[in-house]
Parts: sequence; structure tokens; C-alpha cells
Amino acid sequence: MNLRVKSVEASIADSSDESRSLKRSLGTWDLALMGIAVAVGAGIFSVGAQAAANYAGPSVILSFVLAAITCGLAIMCYAEFASTVPVAGSAYTFTYATMGELLAWIIGWDLILEMFTAAAVLAKYWGVYLSEALLAFGVPFPATLSIGGVEVSWPAFLIVAVFTVLLVAGTKLTARVGAVFTLIKVAIVLFVIVVGFFFVQASNFTPFIPEAVPTTGGAEDAWTQSLFAWLTGAAPAQYGVFGMLAAASLVFFAFIGFDVVATSAEEVREPQKRLPRGIFLGLGIVTLLYVLVSIVMTGMVSYTELAAEETPSLATAFRLVGQDWASAVISLGALAGLTTVIMVLLLGLSRIVFAMSRDGLLPRWLSKTTEHTKTPARIQIIGGTVVALVAAFTDVGLLEEMINIGTLSAFVLVSVGIVVLRRTRPDLPRGFRVPLSPVLPILSAALCVWLMLNLTTLTWVRFLVWLALGVVIYLLYGRRRSRLAGERVSEVELPTAQGT
Repeated sequence: MNLRVKSVEASIADSSDESRSLKRSLGTWDLALMGIAVAVGAGIFSVGAQAAANYAGPSVILSFVLAAITCGLAIMCYAEFASTVPVAGSAYTFTYATMGELLAWIIGWDLILEMFTAAAVLAKYWGVYLSEALLAFGVPFPATLSIGGVEVSWPAFLIVAVFTVLLVAGTKLTARVGAVFTLIKVAIVLFVIVVGFFFVQASNFTPFIPEAVPTTGGAEDAWTQSLFAWLTGAAPAQYGVFGMLAAASLVFFAFIGFDVVATSAEEVREPQKRLPRGIFLGLGIVTLLYVLVSIVMTGMVSYTELAAEETPSLATAFRLVGQDWASAVISLGALAGLTTVIMVLLLGLSRIVFAMSRDGLLPRWLSKTTEHTKTPARIQIIGGTVVALVAAFTDVGLLEEMINIGTLSAFVLVSVGIVVLRRTRPDLPRGFRVPLSPVLPILSAALCVWLMLNLTTLTWVRFLVWLALGVVIYLLYGRRRSRLAGERVSEVELPTAQGT
């Protein structure tokens, strides 16, 4: 294993390179809104209903709490790292400073997978929700066009193109646009919650954890059952305690945005103070919204009624209690939600590639920033173009779970990295410290591994193929071109080398 470690001082020194630096313009509320923007998307109206119907019943409320706790533990580790190493790159940069270049490359490669896949998947859904929202108001709108026999999701291409232009123009401008959409969608979510509480019936919460029942399919379900069930030989089942835990793995998707917020560390004013505050404020608001939505949804109708639906959602619950008007409002909320998620994911994708290219693991010319806006325009344009084309021309929905496994693997390494950095560099100033270390960081890593084991075997196979491809690229390119390779030392080390 390549254990070349890039020092914290070298990472901070790199951020002062005028031609490869980002502008510090974000504050606490910018970060909180960014976290809400990427975590509260269309999923708040659908993922809880699907988890309740197919896995957990009313205990999906506990699934959200467990997912939030797991995310919160990991985010504490992110907050300590980000306040210690306030530069772009998130888990990639943190891993480089603790566990070496190869693992840093692997986690950076994972993050590219997570953010690229998520941006493309959600851009595709954005076109679908735009069509549904307009149709709810009596305006027919085609989400796809046929060009030469090929179905093209042109709204997906359009929304990615718009935000790519905004991100090139400047992070602060994009944050302001995102803040407007975020406030709109939170207002819609709160409205739906308040109205929904009038239809809640206590009887729908019983049984809170439904009795486990076996699913059908036998051996042919090998690819769709969890890796844990496949390894232990447990029969595929739904509901019960394990169903609630499986639902936690599914709804964890609702909390993935906060690692993206950490990628903007180099663009935050007073990052040691503002980063932890912004991240935790956003996480608290998001957790409250998801728990309230899950309480309303499972209290309005029985989970068995949701299970009888082909695609259960919060709109389904309103329809089942005779409130069809809610579909139009929820469609608008979903559209606004997806809009901001796509924006933040495109930002996160560009910052990960920016950090890796600045280190030489990807072509260095990519990390050049513009003179006036201080944004990595080259990466933003290339990344936006590829995401737009993939979203418009391919069926990326098949890769949804890849987003979860990429995020969880990053969370594991960041959690372990806190323990390592506390031992190797106890002298570093830290704007935030994870309490009860190393107990909480280790618990964070263990919970994330458990959630990973509850993802399907097919997801794991795809993930391992992606990792293998990444290792090959690293061995053929990154290992030799890295700025830490061979005789090439970082600029921050040169004065020391000359003085000895």
C-alpha cells in the first residue's frame, strides 16, 4: 500500500496558490442552507413511504433516527477535520493527511462516483417531477423527446446546464439562488406536515414494529437481498427489527448531503468556527423535517395500505384520505427540492476533482481557477457536460444505491481518520473536537459498515468493479504523476529541506 502522506501544512499551503485557490465567501447560514438544500429533495416525499411500505412499517420513524445518529456521528468527524484542514476535498483531503495516498485516491474515486451518479440520477428525476408538477396544474409537458429513435430527457440536460453556468459565475451567487429555492421547499414541507397532522390516527402506529414475514423468490433474489443476509444465509424477509435496520440503510440516502458541504471548506470565512456550526445546524433541521414527515405519513394511513401501492409516497397518503389536491403542492415541493440538490452535488463533484487534480492525481491543468470568480471553471464545465449528457441519454436510475455505498465508505475512512490524526498530530489547532474520542469515531465507523452490509449484493459487486477501475487508473497515472511521488516534494517542505 502507498503510505505517502500529505501533511496538513502542505494542504493548507496549496490553498494559497493564487492560480489554484478558491474565494472564501460562505458563512454559517450559507453552509446550513447548503446542507438543507442537498439533503431535503424529492426523497422527503417518497423515500420514507417506500421504506415504511416495504421494510419497516411505522418503525420507519426509528429508521430515520438511526440514520440521523449515524450521519451525526460521521459529521462530527467531518467537522473536526474540516476545522483542522479547511481546504477543498472533504474526505479525500482528510484521508490523504492520515492514511496515505492510495486510500485517499480510492476515497476520492468513491466521492466522484457518489456525486456524479447522484447528480445524474436526480437531474433525470427533475425532468419527471417538472412534468408531473405542470400536469397537476393542467399543463401537459413531455419529460422526454425522441431524437433519431433515442429518448432524450431534455429537462435534465437543461437544469444541469443552468447550474453549471451559475457555478462558473461564482459560489456565492449560486448559494444565494439555492437559498431561495431551499426556503421555498422548506415552506412547502412545513405546510404539508401541518395539514397532514389533522389526519393522523393513533391506531395506524400499531403495530409499531410489524412482525417479520418472509419474502418470496428464493435463490433468484440473491442479487437483490442485502449482503448481510446473503453472507449469513438468512432467508429474505421484510418488517421486524431487521426490516427497520434495512430501512435505515435505505433512508440514509436522505442524509448524504452533509459530506458535500465539507467539500466547500476552502470557500468558508473563519472555517474553524463557521464550518461546524453550519453543518450541525443544517443536520438538525433536516432530521427534524424527515422525522415529522415520517410521523405524519405513517399516522395518516396504515403501512399495509402503502404497501398495496405500486409507488407509495406522501402524496399517496393524502390521496388515501381523500385529499387529492395535495399532489400538486407536493409535486412543486419535490421540484424545488431536486433543484437545489442538483446544484450542491455539481459543486461537490467539482471540488473533489479540483483537490485531486491540484495534488497531481488527476491532470493538473484541471485545477486552474478563474482570475475574477476564483472558481475551477474547467472542471465545472467538463463535469457539468458529462453529467448532463449521462442524465439526458441513459437510464441512470439503476445506479441509485451506488450513491449510498460511496458515501458510507467515505464516512468510514473519515471516522477512522480522526483516531489516526489525534495520535499522529495532537498538536494541530482544532476548531471542533469530537467528544469521547476514540469511542464515538469508532462507533461511527462501525454503524456505517453495518449500513453498508445492508445494501444489496448487486450494489456491492458494482462498487467493487468501480474500485478496481480506480486502482488501475491510479497505478497507471496517479502514482507516478502525484506531486508527492519520488523526488518531488511539496512546496511547503522545500524551506525545511534547504535549511537542513
